Amino acid sequence: MMIVKRLLVAAALSTIAGATAMAQMQDPLLGTWKLNAAKSNGNYTSGTSVFEAAGDGIKGTIDLAAADGTAYHWSFSGKYDGKDNPVTGSNPFGDSVALTRIDAHTVKFTVKQGGKETVTQTIAIAPDGKTRTTTVKGMNAKGQAVDGMSYYEKQ
Repeated sequence: MMIVKRLLVAAALSTIAGATAMAQMQDPLLGTWKLNAAKSNGNYTSGTSVFEAAGDGIKGTIDLAAADGTAYHWSFSGKYDGKDNPVTGSNPFGDSVALTRIDAHTVKFTVKQGGKETVTQTIAIAPDGKTRTTTVKGMNAKGQAVDGMSYYEKQ
């Protein structure tokens, strides 16, 4: 009887671990993305975004170079639960981000500075998973209007 219980517990744990891994594998945002500045209409000349699985959420690390020569580097970790997560580094939009999944290929990042919403970023991943666009609307941390689109290609 004890052996059967152990086998059932082991099977249940394997199922849970497998389901978590499968859910993360299906997240089309995961991977390394390179900015195609020529197809974008923001003020960034180059950039790379890396999204990786982190527990039952994601970790994002972003590097951008602006047209004025300013370099930005920031990262965050969070779940698609709409709750604020701290941002570390030099994010031009704010100090926290809340992640929300809209559908299988679309996510929304709501960025805040000091608890006040600054921008909303909507990331739409192409059905083939090879490209994505990020639209940004709102105000940057300096209070300047932001309304742009960045085009990324998966590496």
